[in-house]
Amino acid sequence: MTPLLEVHNLSTYFFTREGVVKAVNRVSFSLLPGQTLGLVGESGAGKSVTALSLLRLVPYPGRIVGGAVVYQGRNLLEVSEEEMRRLRGKEIAIVFQNPHAALNPVLPVGVQVEEVLQAHLRLPRREARRRVEDLLRNMGLSDPERVAAQYPFQLSGGMAQRVMLAMALALHPKVLIADEPTSNLDVTLQADILHRLHTLQQEQGVAILLITHNMGVVARVAHRVAVMYAGTIVEEGPVLSILRDPLHPYTWGLFQAIPRLDRPDRPLRPLRGTPPNLVDLPDQCPFLPRCPKATVVCRTNPSPPLQPVDGDHWVACYNRIRHD
Repeated sequence: MTPLLEVHNLSTYFFTREGVVKAVNRVSFSLLPGQTLGLVGESGAGKSVTALSLLRLVPYPGRIVGGAVVYQGRNLLEVSEEEMRRLRGKEIAIVFQNPHAALNPVLPVGVQVEEVLQAHLRLPRREARRRVEDLLRNMGLSDPERVAAQYPFQLSGGMAQRVMLAMALALHPKVLIADEPTSNLDVTLQADILHRLHTLQQEQGVAILLITHNMGVVARVAHRVAVMYAGTIVEEGPVLSILRDPLHPYTWGLFQAIPRLDRPDRPLRPLRGTPPNLVDLPDQCPFLPRCPKATVVCRTNPSPPLQPVDGDHWVACYNRIRHD
C-alpha cells in the first residue's frame, strides 16, 4: 500500500539567544491510509513540534531547516502558503493538546466550528448551522444546539475536546494529527474519545498520527509506534513488536517505569538523569548519559542511524536490549 504521508529527514530548529535548539532532528516516518501511528516519548522530546512542522505552523523563532513532508506526491515544504491554507483542515487536520487554549475565548464554539466549514465550503448560513449541530451530536454531545451557543469557559475539558474533534473532522480529512487528545481526561472520557476516533477511522479511512505519553492508549489504538527522544526517533515498528520486545534502552526504560497489573510485585525503575540540552547536542547518541547499556562503541562513534532489525522493527542503537 502506498503511504499517504511520508516524512523524510525533517529538521526543525529554534534560533534563540542561547543557541540553536534542535527540537526535531532528521525525523523520518510514513503513514498509510487507515493507519494509526503512535508517537511517544517524554515531554520535550519534540513530538508536538513535529506535528506543527507537518502543517508548517512552527512558531517564531522556529524554522524548518531541512527534510521533506510528502503528502500524496507533493512536498508540503515547497508549496505556497495559499495552497497550505487550502490543505489545512480539509486534507490534514490537527487537534491541539489543550482544547481550552486552542479555542477562541470570546466566540461561541458553534461559530468557531462554522468558520472551519465556511473557510472551505461557503455554505448557506442555515445549512452551516445544521451541519455544526450534526458534528457536535456525532461527537456525543447530547444537546448540540445549546453547546454551540456556549463559550469555551462554559465547557468541561471533555466537552471542549469533543468540540475540537468536531472541528478537526468537519471536512473529512484524510490525515488527522491528534496531539494528546486524551490528556487531562478521566479514564471514562478517554475510552469514549478513543472509541469515537476508532469508529471514524473505520468509517472514513482517516490516517491518524497520535501523539501521547500514555502507553495504554498506544496499546489500544495504534498499529505502529515511533519512540522519540531528544528530537529523533530511536525506535519504530508494529505496536505488538514494540510492546513485547522493546530493543532500544530508552524504550525499555519507559516500560520499566510503568506499573503492570500482571506483575504487581515488580519494582518500578525510573529513568535516571534528565533529557539532554537540545542547544548543545553531542555527536554521540543523545541517550548516552542515561543509558545502562552504553559501551566504548557508543562513546567513540556518532549517533547510530535508524536501522531494521527484525523485519519491520527499526532501532537506532549499537547495544540494543536482547531478550533471548
